[in-house]
Amino acid sequence: MDRRNFLKTTAGASCGLTATGLATAASDSIAFGKAEHCVMLWLGGGMSQIDTFDPKPPGDAVAKKPGGYYPSIDTSVPGVQVCEHLAKSAKLMEHITAVRSLHHDVVDEHAAATNRMHTGRPTSGTVTYPSLGSIVAHKRGAAAEGVPAYMVLGYPNIVRGPGFLGPQAGFVYTSNIQSGPAGLASPGWLTSSRKSRREELLGLVREGGRKRFGDDQKFADYDSALEESLRLSGPEFMKVFNLDSESADLRNAYGSEFGQRCLLTRRLFQAGVRFVEVSYSDNFKNGTGWDTHNAGQLNQHLLIQDLDAALSTLITDLKEHDMLDKTLILINSEFGRPGGFDSGGGRGHQSKCFTNVMAGGGLNHRGAYGLSDEFSQGVIESPVSVPDFFATALAALGIDPREYLYDGDRPVPITDGGLPIADLMG
Repeated sequence: MDRRNFLKTTAGASCGLTATGLATAASDSIAFGKAEHCVMLWLGGGMSQIDTFDPKPPGDAVAKKPGGYYPSIDTSVPGVQVCEHLAKSAKLMEHITAVRSLHHDVVDEHAAATNRMHTGRPTSGTVTYPSLGSIVAHKRGAAAEGVPAYMVLGYPNIVRGPGFLGPQAGFVYTSNIQSGPAGLASPGWLTSSRKSRREELLGLVREGGRKRFGDDQKFADYDSALEESLRLSGPEFMKVFNLDSESADLRNAYGSEFGQRCLLTRRLFQAGVRFVEVSYSDNFKNGTGWDTHNAGQLNQHLLIQDLDAALSTLITDLKEHDMLDKTLILINSEFGRPGGFDSGGGRGHQSKCFTNVMAGGGLNHRGAYGLSDEFSQGVIESPVSVPDFFATALAALGIDPREYLYDGDRPVPITDGGLPIADLMG
């Protein structure tokens, strides 16, 4: 047996030791979806599930009585409630599933948990694992010519990157949705003739480099990046960032900067981008963002209302463009919050039970999946691991979560033994 087959066999055997791995081994059939695009709404800091999609009876921050911070309301799915500040999304809950039994074992610290919720893996000293976005970009590529497969609307971070898959599975990012990715938009004073002369000179330099460094992989990667930059800086792709071409009513419905990023995401998907991560961008509204320690809890509702406007409008907008079943929406956060309150009236960190959300993507939505205890601090029913969550997303996009990626000649399971949530699959 050669080294590759040996490692693949032993890797598969190790996955079989986990509960989800045993379930995968026991069932050869996985239902695959037909989603073509995926957006991850990243709520960095730790969205409080008990204050959003997994509401519980009211507590009291002053008296340090555990419980919910906001009243709950009914949704379009009988028996499923959400917090009152998700009123618009509540009416669309038949297109949404709040996965209320998500958990991981990472110490409740932001960096390590952020890595886990982007890669689905523990941090390793020897392997840099790819993010979910890079896995999708690697397996599916862009849905059209002349656009990147994977974009980040926010700031770059290594946990969002391609890891051992290399730069071809990387992302293009922008933190300015009006101008588009930095370095791609031409300055206003650059005439078309000057631009053509520059591109001609660059072509001569690149051709000389290919002759001189033809066997150098670093040069090849750099040259490939240049080629992509030239392609993306063309007028066809850059016009996607002109949100003024959308109606004022729609732009207003999407709401804040975060909502405008969601509107841009729909346009990017129409252009052929496969995966977009949207980072929440209005963290100063409550002073702490989603990391609601101490006084950050007081105005947390402003963030939730932003999320509600963006999510509900994105769902209805995609539906009107006949794209909802083709677009998987994920709300992702590194962990949740406990039902109790800290000394300043906010909430701490909690990874043993929290809620992430799936919407659209052709899944069999049910409003909520899984069950937590009375204060949303422990999983009671239908636990979902991070690999399971990733496997569900991949399967919805037509990617087999049992496949292997390769770090050189080393086979690496695409998820860490994850199994799709069967009840959500078609």
